[in-house]
Amino acid sequence: MDKWTCSQANGWYEKQPWFRGCNYMPSDCVNRIDMWQSYECEKHFETAAREFAVMESIGFNSIRVILEFIVWNEEHDSFMERFERFLTLADAHKIRVMVCFGNDCTVPKNAHYRAPHLGKQECDWGYHSGRKYSPQGSFPNEVGCSILDEPEKAERFFGMVREIVMKYRTDPRICVWDLFNEPGNNNRGAISVPHVQHIFDTARACGPVQPLTSGIWHFDPKNLNPSEKLCLELSDVISYHNYGSYADNAVQIDQLRKFGRPLLNTEWLNRITHNTIQECFPLFFLEKVSCWNWGFVAGLNQTYEPYEAMWKAEERGEADQLDFTKWQHDLFRPSLRPYDPKEIKIIRRFCELADRNFAGEG
Repeated sequence: MDKWTCSQANGWYEKQPWFRGCNYMPSDCVNRIDMWQSYECEKHFETAAREFAVMESIGFNSIRVILEFIVWNEEHDSFMERFERFLTLADAHKIRVMVCFGNDCTVPKNAHYRAPHLGKQECDWGYHSGRKYSPQGSFPNEVGCSILDEPEKAERFFGMVREIVMKYRTDPRICVWDLFNEPGNNNRGAISVPHVQHIFDTARACGPVQPLTSGIWHFDPKNLNPSEKLCLELSDVISYHNYGSYADNAVQIDQLRKFGRPLLNTEWLNRITHNTIQECFPLFFLEKVSCWNWGFVAGLNQTYEPYEAMWKAEERGEADQLDFTKWQHDLFRPSLRPYDPKEIKIIRRFCELADRNFAGEG
């Protein structure tokens, strides 16, 4: 199976509604291991059911999730059952799922490294992602680790990709395969190039009817690392991350339009850096850029907190442009009331417009 042509990619996109939603994790999960493992899974499914109902009520129709290899590897059969149950629950609320496998948003193996494990997960309070030492600025000069650098684990990892893509390659509940999160991040640069190539080859060999992609995370297309460049070459649709201002997003959309393929912003919303619902959501609607903001209900993952890199910039006296009075991510409080009701009104308004347009009622 070959990479889609621009005509195939745009033809597929024209048949889809405007995808909008969030990067999702149940609010009572500390991390993605917590989200997918058997430990306390019933509690997390109950939370997801409540939160999917809220999601449906505001007009979101999709979510992006990142899977965890350790759970698939150590709890294979029950993980596959839970993943199917998760898709069924999302579908009951008219929510389609974008699935992501690889991830270079990682920390190095140093004295602060916390090896992943199943069972009760540690939570550091007051820190973005619930981790005192996080990938976002804790170790700016060190190389993040990856299981894909270990041949035996890598072989198993690609087996996971093959199994899941093959099983769901024609399933309409899956909207997109976003194969690799932030390739080359945390100083991995060219290290992940063979991993990116392998994951695309593995997924494409399964013949999925959904598009394959992997997002660039640098704002400037001329400043991409080798792994990002390869992702642009291999992707059926163009995905990217942008936590910058309205102007930054407008410029990047204009730059990426030159590829002639549908655009998906798979990570956005950072009020601290002036990346807001009020400005960006209407822009994505107008440009028909599918969009998934980071976070939904504030919880144990604490992504309403600033990145560690932001606090370090503040300590250096270099954060005058940052607004620490705002939540960074997330749309709802633990009570399921909005962080800002005005944001939710904007989301509902443009979701309704998009649905009317898609139904030919605009």
